[in-house]
This record gives sequence, C-alpha cells and structure tokens, in this order.
Amino acid sequence: MHFSSLLKVFVSAAAMSLVMAGGAHATDQGTAAEAEAMVKKGVAYIKTNGPEKAAEEFTNGKSFKDRDLYIVYTEFGGKVLAHGGNPKLVGKNLTGMKDSEGNPFFQMLVDLAKTKGKGWSGSYRFMNPATQKIEAKVMYLESVGETYVGVGIYK
Repeated sequence: MHFSSLLKVFVSAAAMSLVMAGGAHATDQGTAAEAEAMVKKGVAYIKTNGPEKAAEEFTNGKSFKDRDLYIVYTEFGGKVLAHGGNPKLVGKNLTGMKDSEGNPFFQMLVDLAKTKGKGWSGSYRFMNPATQKIEAKVMYLESVGETYVGVGIYK
C-alpha cells in the first residue's frame, strides 16, 4: 500500500471515530421520553411498594438512576422525601428555594403538580450530578396524592 493510500485509510478511520464519539456523547444525557418513562415507573413503584420503600429506592437504590436521570419525590408542602441526585436534600423543606438566577423553581414544580397533576415544568437551573455543573433543566412530574414524582432533563 502506498503512503497516500495509508493516509486516506487513517484519516477515514479517525473521522469515523469522531462521528462515533459524537453519537456516544449524545446518549450520555437522558431524553424527555426516558424521563417520562422513569416517572411512570416511579409512580407504579410507590403504588406497589408504598412510599417509604419507594423513597429509599429512589434515593439509595440503582433502579431509578440512569446517567443524568434520577427521581425527585416531594410533598406538596415542600419536604423532599427522596432525591436520587443529592441525598443530602432528603428531609429538607425546599419551600422558597430559588435557582442560581433567583427563579423560585421549587414553587413552580409544586404549582404544576397541584394544578395540572402532571406535565413538564418551565426551565430552571440546577446542579447536574453527571457534570457537577449548574445547568438549565426542565422536569416532567406526576402527582401521587399530596406528593409528586419528577425526573428532569438537562438541556
């Protein structure tokens, strides 16, 4: 094989590697469909196993964590029952919590859960546990009694 032929093969292989790496990177983040599916799975888990067991699994288990997707399980009154992305928030009341830009995102989530029962929130900024950076996020949530189960996607 001539040098120019080898060079073409090498460049083609390198280009393909970049294309494949780009595709792999895109799957590092959860999708809207995956977030909705995880919420539905979480709601079913609560109904089958009860809120205490669900809260433990959502926070400390592995079945409700996938890349940057995790469940948040919260009472309408503000108390966090489970948080798969930051266990330190469990038991805390987040009423009045604002994002890094001063937006009262927590109240937005509670209002959505109370008034519509399910759906996508507006955008807010929150720590992405996969990147350890504050990033734009939206959350899909569904009400379960006086609580909601939510899973957010980072934009």
